[in-house]
Amino acid sequence: MNLAETLTSTAETGPDRLAIKLDDLELNYGFLDHASKLAAGFLAERGVSAGDTVAISLPNVPYFPVVYYGILRLGATAVPLNVLNKAREINYYLTDSGAKLLFNWHDFDAEGLTGAKEAGVEGVSVKPGEFEQLLSGHELFEDVADRAPDDTAVILYTSGTTGQPKGAELTHANLAKNAEVARNLFGLEESGVVLGALPLFHSFGQTCTMNATFGGGGMLTLIPRFDPAKALEIIQRDKVQVFEGVPTMYGAMLNLPSHEQYDTSTLEICASGGAALPVEVLKGFQEAFNCKVLEGYGLSETSPVATFNHPEREQKPGSIGTPIEGVEVKLFDEQDHEVPAGEVGEIVVRGHNVMKGYLNRPEATEKAMRGGWFHTGDMATQDQDGYFFIVDRKKDMIIRNGFNVYPREVEEVLYANPAVREAAVIGLPHDEFGEEIGAAVALKEGAHTTPEQLRDYVKAQVAAYKYPRHVWIVDDLPKGPTGKILKREIKAPAELSS
Repeated sequence: MNLAETLTSTAETGPDRLAIKLDDLELNYGFLDHASKLAAGFLAERGVSAGDTVAISLPNVPYFPVVYYGILRLGATAVPLNVLNKAREINYYLTDSGAKLLFNWHDFDAEGLTGAKEAGVEGVSVKPGEFEQLLSGHELFEDVADRAPDDTAVILYTSGTTGQPKGAELTHANLAKNAEVARNLFGLEESGVVLGALPLFHSFGQTCTMNATFGGGGMLTLIPRFDPAKALEIIQRDKVQVFEGVPTMYGAMLNLPSHEQYDTSTLEICASGGAALPVEVLKGFQEAFNCKVLEGYGLSETSPVATFNHPEREQKPGSIGTPIEGVEVKLFDEQDHEVPAGEVGEIVVRGHNVMKGYLNRPEATEKAMRGGWFHTGDMATQDQDGYFFIVDRKKDMIIRNGFNVYPREVEEVLYANPAVREAAVIGLPHDEFGEEIGAAVALKEGAHTTPEQLRDYVKAQVAAYKYPRHVWIVDDLPKGPTGKILKREIKAPAELSS
């Protein structure tokens, strides 16, 4: 098998169908497949062969799938990277993965090509017009290399919240099956139109938008940099049926004052993942845009989907749903014993979606995969119907004066305040209690409130040990490449952290 067949099989049966769109640029499956043959031929002439690794640092542009499937059809392994990485980071990823070559978006050559040079790796600048000429002179690589199901197809680097980022090795079988599951969940077929707002270098965007859409023969309409007004404009223009995003995208579209001006009547299913979706945002979005928002859960290490709110089953707001087909999910305590329904435990996963391991890190792999279960580090509860509810990241839990406080619960209360656009609850060092609870809050446009009013609002609705003693208002919260709020980068005002 080969993950590249996601594209090649669809191109064989429907070469004239529209595959990808970026504003006025439209490419069909036949063209995309031909371009991937050129990319594979280019790599082959550069000495890249099956089993080698090749890095991709490109935004959401049609060149991404061209290079991605070109690497795969050659039998090589793709290493997608964030275009915003600095030279030092790129050097690390290229060196750690043993990459033979880097495809780098021209706007970021100063960092990308410098990082490649430092790593001793060839860097290829991808610039519209020039890149086509670069590929056109090479022989087509017509074949699709045979790979074993457990051969590594893609290496995705985790965010590295603790220590150096680790490369999760995802196999051809991992990714092909997960894309098939996503395709079935969203009902993606030839007539499907999907908004490609999630970064394609990230597992969510790669599997659930690109691979799932192309595998079903649908059309992916891209947005290189997320903007709520642009996203709504594309939904209206291209009659988008499926939108997949992270919670901050949903919040931004819902809070856009002009959102009612756009015709979004074609929207059928919206999928949320990457972080917990506040219930108030979910309900507000469904009401405003008259569509179903289904929340799921997963990580890079699980390809990424592990659980989902299945469209045909009961929807429970605030739940990440039930395990996808062929995957087991349980909740374990500190001794790796299963906890009863209703109690908090760590999410562990077993099934076809779990990575092969962390590249060149046997000890980290053994720790994460102990007992045959992948330990996610996320805490959750399960109800009597088998639905899971995320409580928080294990490491985000705050222990105040001996009491466990899960930020997610406090954040849900803050999101229910009509003035709040975004909120993040973190632990602050405290001499007496160990940790004190703090909250950084961004307000909706035109809204007015004070930190004291927000504090009292939460105080009235949660136990005394849970409410944030310290609240501060910010313009925006720091976010990662997918729009996920980065709690580790939130800094409390100097007077609170001293």
